[in-house]
Amino acid sequence: MSHSRRSFLQQVGRGTLALGAATVVGAANPPPQWPPPNGPADEAFWELVRWQYPVTRERIYFNTGGLGPASYPVLGTVDVTTMALQRLSETGHDILEAAREPAARFFGVQPSEVAFLRNATEGNSTVASGLRLKKGDEVIFETHAHPGGAVPWMSRAKQEGLKIRVFEPDPTSEAGNLERIARLINGRTRVIQVSHVTAPTGIRFPVKQIARLARDRNLWFHIDGAQSAGMFPFDLKDIGCDSYATSGHKWMGAPHGTGLLYVRADRFDEVAPTEVGAYSDAGEGAYRIPDVLEYAPRAQRYEPGTRNAALVAGFLEAVRFLERIGMERVAARGQALAASLQAGLKNIPGVTVLTPELPTLSGSITTFKTDRAPYGVLFEHLLREHNMRCRVVTEQGIDALRVSTHLFNTPSEVDRLVEAVTALLQKS
Repeated sequence: MSHSRRSFLQQVGRGTLALGAATVVGAANPPPQWPPPNGPADEAFWELVRWQYPVTRERIYFNTGGLGPASYPVLGTVDVTTMALQRLSETGHDILEAAREPAARFFGVQPSEVAFLRNATEGNSTVASGLRLKKGDEVIFETHAHPGGAVPWMSRAKQEGLKIRVFEPDPTSEAGNLERIARLINGRTRVIQVSHVTAPTGIRFPVKQIARLARDRNLWFHIDGAQSAGMFPFDLKDIGCDSYATSGHKWMGAPHGTGLLYVRADRFDEVAPTEVGAYSDAGEGAYRIPDVLEYAPRAQRYEPGTRNAALVAGFLEAVRFLERIGMERVAARGQALAASLQAGLKNIPGVTVLTPELPTLSGSITTFKTDRAPYGVLFEHLLREHNMRCRVVTEQGIDALRVSTHLFNTPSEVDRLVEAVTALLQKS
């Protein structure tokens, strides 16, 4: 798309959306009862946080690692923005661009380095498909990789002859994971990818050390961040990865169909855009039929075609929502609930907690199993008898149950889960 047309559309959006701007801004503000950012993080504080979510209290929701609920401020922002745009039939380019800087700041990167996509899978696939690799080149990732992180590479291996080498995560040691990766590196290795936090058992990888290892070996390092964004704070520049992809619909509490891809600015040209169209070009003079095309000099090159600006506005409101509470506080809450849950489960005879004990190796996910009851029976018992929504873990024959504890969960809910598991196993 030419620079002149793009600028014109943004100017039109700024002018006409002014009619609904006050409403949109108002929807982004928290309800009157919202606690101040520096308020005490006691149970009264967290009860007010809980009231920001429409998710029903008729059941206890422990599956943020699969799909996290959005708050009223996020949902209100999406609704109001959608209606404001529809009233005028405008695309909201200015909304999209205004969201880029605060979203980038949340991840510790530059606005030019982020692209708004639909989910982590799309971001992972963009990197896996776009890197210039050839038959025989090797990619390393863990056996616990989510399909959204593994399948893009597996598809390219199937079509182009790349080789995939995998390692089993070490749940006891950061150094152990680093060693297992290093052991697989050879002269054909081109890429290392890890999940920031693994989906099956919540193992947190030492990504900063892995980034250093990759940099020393001149390898691309990509992080599947579906389980880390919104769970705990981090800075991608400090980590030192080359690319990172995440979903908005898990721990971020953003709308479905939102996600973010980060690619380091000095490495844009190493990831070819595989889905391109309007907005992938650099602007006026960079696109001319039939043979002139210069890609946008920023991550926008990975955003082909019209975006849903209302969803991106919702993503931004999710960022603001978390920042109002404070990511350190969010992380401490989720991890404290997880620690309480793990302590309770370990007191039940026959229960094994698979998630690492060390805080540096874990987050707000707890995965456990027992030989006294199949994982499916556990899942159904908790869901049908106690209205608790967890998630079964069938990957790699783990056959366990995963519990996600986030900022809207409570200590009493954790206690009730431990009691429910205890009661079931006492019958077995």
